[in-house]
Amino acid sequence: MQSTKSRRRISPADGGENSSGADKQDQLLLSSAICNGEDLSPFVRKAFAAGKPDFLLHNLKAFTRSKESEIEEVCKAHYQDFILAVDDLRSLLSDVDDLKSSLSLSNAHLQSVAQPLLSSLDAFIEARNINNNLLMCLGSVKICVEIVELCARSNAHIENDQLYLALRCVDQIERNLLKIAPSSTLKRMLEKHIPAVRVYVEKKANKEFGDWLVEIRAVSRNLGQFAIGQASSARQREEELRMKQRQAEEQSRLSVRDCVYALEEEDDGLDLELKRENGVGMSMEGVSSMTPFLESHQTFFAQIAGFFIVEDRVLRTGGGLITKWEVENLWELAISKMCSVLEDQFSRMQTANHLLLIKDYVSLLGVSLRRFGYPVDALLDVLSKHRDKYHELLLSDCRKQITDAVNADKFEQMLMKKEYEYSMNVLAFQLQTSDITPAFPYVAPFSTTVPDCCRIVRSFIEDSVSFMSYGGQLDSYDVVKKYLDRLLSEVLDEALVKLIKTSVFGVSQAMQVAANMAVFERACDFFFKHAAQLSGIPLRMADRGKRLFPLKKSRDAAEEMLAGMIKVKIDGFMSLMENVNWLGDEPLQGGNEYVNEVIIFLETLVSTAQQILPPQVLKRVLQDVMSHISGKIIGALMGDLVKRFNVNAITGLDIDIQLLESFAESQGSILSEAEANELKLGLAESRQLVNLLLSNNPENFLNPVIREKTYNALDYRKVVTISEKLRDPSDRSFFATRGAKPNPKRKSLDALIKRLREVS
Repeated sequence: MQSTKSRRRISPADGGENSSGADKQDQLLLSSAICNGEDLSPFVRKAFAAGKPDFLLHNLKAFTRSKESEIEEVCKAHYQDFILAVDDLRSLLSDVDDLKSSLSLSNAHLQSVAQPLLSSLDAFIEARNINNNLLMCLGSVKICVEIVELCARSNAHIENDQLYLALRCVDQIERNLLKIAPSSTLKRMLEKHIPAVRVYVEKKANKEFGDWLVEIRAVSRNLGQFAIGQASSARQREEELRMKQRQAEEQSRLSVRDCVYALEEEDDGLDLELKRENGVGMSMEGVSSMTPFLESHQTFFAQIAGFFIVEDRVLRTGGGLITKWEVENLWELAISKMCSVLEDQFSRMQTANHLLLIKDYVSLLGVSLRRFGYPVDALLDVLSKHRDKYHELLLSDCRKQITDAVNADKFEQMLMKKEYEYSMNVLAFQLQTSDITPAFPYVAPFSTTVPDCCRIVRSFIEDSVSFMSYGGQLDSYDVVKKYLDRLLSEVLDEALVKLIKTSVFGVSQAMQVAANMAVFERACDFFFKHAAQLSGIPLRMADRGKRLFPLKKSRDAAEEMLAGMIKVKIDGFMSLMENVNWLGDEPLQGGNEYVNEVIIFLETLVSTAQQILPPQVLKRVLQDVMSHISGKIIGALMGDLVKRFNVNAITGLDIDIQLLESFAESQGSILSEAEANELKLGLAESRQLVNLLLSNNPENFLNPVIREKTYNALDYRKVVTISEKLRDPSDRSFFATRGAKPNPKRKSLDALIKRLREVS
């Protein structure tokens, strides 16, 4: 401290008051940094840089002394608090002594009051112990009685040769009662006699089992056939359940629910039932290599099934007589042989029904042996491998049947005299258009070909589903649908097209074929729904995909044939256009002769067709015919028949077209109003041409907006050709009056022709 003061006195005085003020400021900054816990290194560097380390040390010591005084004051304050706390503690000790004496008095009072209650509690505990001892004694007696009863029951079963029941009694004693038997004497007796009972039962069971094993192996063929018969019965029950489901689904389409059916499991008493069945006996010929496979396949597979059912039973109940490994090896050898035989036989078969018969029995074999844990996927793979061949053979068979059914068609409406005929030929394929049963005799709108072909297609669907109903395949509907499409589009459609092209020679025949096609369209919907139902697919899922009509070629060919024959008749009437006066002085009031003949023919045709043809088919045919008539009118105006014509002739054509349009509108009683208007659209070209030629401003045809709206069906080349033939009334002589006023309509038409020629 003295050295610091001397140094400060020795420091130069040129700083003066400013230096003293700076030192105080540094001292305050240093104190603030120390109080805030900041880094002091800047102050240290600054002090050494300025050559004043003693001044920094002096400030630090001064700060220390200032804090020592603060610490002393804090200690004094805390000491006073400590003295006060000690005083409070002493007063608390006196209160504790008072509380201790109070508790002692309360304890003595409590013991004097609780003494009678403690005596009652001791008496209760003693009574409870006695009760527990009695309950334990009763429990021991109950266990002994139960053991004795089971022993007596076991002896009775042994006397009656009910060895399995005797073993169950012994097992129950050993598993549940032997460990808790209260009597040591009873326990020793049980431990001695239980093994003896087991040995006796084992010897007797081995003898009976050996005898049964010899017998059951001798009749394994009958055993296999019985097991396969059980699987067949289960499949029939499943089919009945599905039939009920389909009926319920038909009755209430809005409440369709997905149903899953499973084969009912048989109980473990199958061996007893087999013994009874074998007692009856079923004579079957042995399998011989010389016997045709179609006749011997049931015996062959039944023998294998029976053998492996016995092997499984021996494995599970034989007590190690054979091992699981031996049975598996034997099964692999057998299934390899079966697959080889099936591959060879299937490759030789050329009849779909034969494949179906063998497939059904093989699938039943798979169901039977799968219940016993044998893997049968290899057999199912063989069936899947020949799926395409089966369907090709089935398609070939159906092609012959459909060809015969189509060729036998007499193109006459089918007559049904009884209700069962209506049910068999109409309701069975959902061909009815009303839910009301008609009066009999009933004349159907279709010929015999329709129900005959429907029966063939339905049989194809059922056979296809039957072949696909093995192994629980999930894609069976897709496969059935694929081949059903082929049957309809490749077989039935082609047969109908061939019939139409080679055997239809009259309008009535063509009309009957067109009516048949309309009925086939409803039948096709039934076919796909029927396939979905048989495949277990809900109808709402089968209806999701939109299907094209598979008989479209034959339908179009039938309608084209019918329309073509009608057009030939129409052409005969249209030839009367030769008699039209194209340069008449006055227009006809009632239409030309040809149009009256055409309308009479069409009205006669419609009156006959509406009894057999659906409105949609009739509309398409009539619309095609109307377009043809319109084209014939345009063709007559363009052809060499008409060299020149005047406005009066066009006015006559306007009346003709009005009559045809009136005929189309009159079909509103058969068709809807919108469909009747569509018929009028068939006359659009001739109507627009007549409107153009009668227009006061034909030059408007050059306006794209007007042309698109009013004359969109006209070809400008035809307009030029026909317009040039239109003769103006002022051109009656070769020498026109000089100075005559030109016709503005003719002028507009000439301008139109000129512009159209420039475009062309």
